[in-house]
Amino acid sequence: MGFAQVRVLSENIEFSGKIGTSQRQSLIIQNESNQSKEYVLKFLRGNIGSSQNVKICIGDKCYDPKKELNKVKIILEPNEIFTDLYLEFDMGISEVKGSFDLQFSNLSNVRDVFQIEAIYEVYNPVEDETNHKDISLGSVYPNPSHRFAQIDYQFKNPNAKAKISINSFIGNPVAEYQLDPSQKTLVINVADFNPGVYFYTLFVDNKNIVTKKLVVKK
Repeated sequence: MGFAQVRVLSENIEFSGKIGTSQRQSLIIQNESNQSKEYVLKFLRGNIGSSQNVKICIGDKCYDPKKELNKVKIILEPNEIFTDLYLEFDMGISEVKGSFDLQFSNLSNVRDVFQIEAIYEVYNPVEDETNHKDISLGSVYPNPSHRFAQIDYQFKNPNAKAKISINSFIGNPVAEYQLDPSQKTLVINVADFNPGVYFYTLFVDNKNIVTKKLVVKK
């Protein structure tokens, strides 16, 4: 917008996950002027479903933009890059895709505005869990995937060494991920994968436990 003096440095703000989960993303904005600025949230617009919920967090304080518009204020020093802004998104209880945007306006110049845009996709993954004595592993979702694929897991034995290995359809190794016992989800960035069929294999203590299929689309 012609008078905007704040640049949103975060690109492709996207929430993708399964029903009942929540995600948090950090946003980075920059005051490109040599003046101190104060912005307030003017509106939240978009097709957020009835069971989805978004919160805006500044530092450790979070606000519901549907109810607390005028409380969401950001003060930017000249040329400041502001990194204490976050979006929290609750996926809700139904499968749905959508988008929303947040518009901020300068309190002293209504034409000085900036906008943050985000998209989301909520999945209901097929419950196809692999149970091993040391770890349980869900199936990858979304599948097919085009940007990020996720695999949920739960260590039963935190001393076990577990990893996911990804191979192409003809068996060439593509990527390998060590599973962290303190985490419960592996996020795989498939944006750089060529479209096609891949296979991911769970190894526990270097033993092949199960192999499943992952489809990547553009």
